[in-house]
Amino acid sequence: MTRQDTDTPGEQAGEQRDLPSVYSLAGSDPHGELVDRSGLSPADLVQIDEVMAALVHLRAAEKRLAEASLRYMELGETDMRALHLLIVSENAGSLATPGVMAESLGISSASTTKLIDRLERAGHVRRGRHPTDRRAIVVTIEPTTRAAALRTVGAQQARRVHAVRRLDPQERETVTRFLEDMAAEISIEGIDWAEHPAHIADAEGAADSGGTAGPTGAAGS
Repeated sequence: MTRQDTDTPGEQAGEQRDLPSVYSLAGSDPHGELVDRSGLSPADLVQIDEVMAALVHLRAAEKRLAEASLRYMELGETDMRALHLLIVSENAGSLATPGVMAESLGISSASTTKLIDRLERAGHVRRGRHPTDRRAIVVTIEPTTRAAALRTVGAQQARRVHAVRRLDPQERETVTRFLEDMAAEISIEGIDWAEHPAHIADAEGAADSGGTAGPTGAAGS
């Protein structure tokens, strides 16, 4: 199990204190309030901790790559998503209209117009006439922007395939099943608290304690 050291006053006197890794069950759920450990051996727990830590490392690497991509292209996150959409549309031989972009990006028509205006002024995209609908326009990515994106951000993202290629067919099936299962487990679909503001302590508990529940659920805090 990964261990993590922290500086404490006791260390100045030669005393060192080890804390559980922030990725471990021992650190995040020491009393089994969240995860039932029954049927799990110590070796199982170590492997689970290692998998969870690996997922955190993957998310951190993805975040650093995304941030570097935005800095390199000098664009915002939605701008980059729009360029990616235009590249995919071009690869598929489909037409990217403002309506298609708005739906794919999950933004309003007004925001889409502003987005296209901004990218067009920067020389990243261009508007053109729709081949069959004279009332519509299509948006395409400029060749220079496409080349720059594919050569840098795209090439780095594509390196994910290298890791997948190193797996055998059975391992790929296992990884796919694991990722889909985890996505389903953490889905917030139908979860009440995910759709409402935070109310961690219930009103009844606050009334029983004679105080007001604070953000940690402690009355009067």
